[in-house]
Amino acid sequence: MKEQERKGTGFDRFRSAGRKPVNLSPEELIKTGFLDARGALPLLIQPAIKEVSPAVWAGNNREFIEAQLLAHGAILFRDFKIDTVERFEEFARAVSPQLLDYRERSSPRSEVSRGIYTSTDHPADQSIHFHNEQSYTHSWPMKLWFYCVKPAEQGGATPIADGRKVFQRLDPQITERFMRKRAMYVRNYVGGMGLSWETAFQTADKSAVENYCRTAGIDYQWKDDGQLRTRQIFDNIVRHPQTGELVWFEHVAFFHLSSLEPAVRDAIRAEFAEEDLPFNTFYGDGSEIEASVLDEIRAAYRAESTSFSWQENDLLLIDNVLTSHSREPYVGARKILVAMAELYSPQKG
Repeated sequence: MKEQERKGTGFDRFRSAGRKPVNLSPEELIKTGFLDARGALPLLIQPAIKEVSPAVWAGNNREFIEAQLLAHGAILFRDFKIDTVERFEEFARAVSPQLLDYRERSSPRSEVSRGIYTSTDHPADQSIHFHNEQSYTHSWPMKLWFYCVKPAEQGGATPIADGRKVFQRLDPQITERFMRKRAMYVRNYVGGMGLSWETAFQTADKSAVENYCRTAGIDYQWKDDGQLRTRQIFDNIVRHPQTGELVWFEHVAFFHLSSLEPAVRDAIRAEFAEEDLPFNTFYGDGSEIEASVLDEIRAAYRAESTSFSWQENDLLLIDNVLTSHSREPYVGARKILVAMAELYSPQKG
């Protein structure tokens, strides 16, 4: 073809335009679905193309992620290139810039980096019952991030349950009783059985602990042996601060002595007087919670729970008010990291 003919066909104009990038909307970069046909939580989000940068996508889509989290209560990010602890932290901070320190502790954890912790260092052959993180305090994280570095060889799932549905499933007489009486958590900080007060409050200064307790509204008592006992009364039925929905939100069954394995429970009863047990729960007026009520709470969790097998580099985000979590026993090495974000204090709004 002669040069003049090429110009007449517009060939040069086409050639000079070059290859133009394909612009995809943020929603077209990912695909959503569920792990089973029921459409139960968690919402599953996966990259639609390999080139998606996880942290960049998350930072550009915070409103989308927030909306989906409020609707579903939990989101599982799978198959993104989140293959290091650093990339996990980048992704989490893209949505939750300020990760929280683990304060007023109830379980042993190891800090990996600032705001990143191992999941509870609890014996592998034991379950961890359903609970909402730090619902035994007057301020709690709104968001929890779980990152799977290494799944267990067998078991080790993190079952989750929608607190809205747990609340709706419970007998109205039970929920009315808790709304009226509230719940009391009693803790005795004894080293070797649970956490010492030094570990729980991250200080060896008794005056610092006293100041913290006064500020946090914790009733405290130093016992004759130098150990600490605390009592706190909470609402274990709360309204979500954004959706206004009533949610079952608690450590009531988790901290109750009956949640322990029978052999462990018997050993603790043999060692401690009732008032010196490391953990226990009551109605807010100090009366015993009936065994039938605790059984119904646990049955409601079982009925509403969803479980999935962890895959390496999975990232699970849960709304800590809407969704409770637990852990199944496991075999083999297992490494799940945790980050907490967005401290919420209901008394402050």
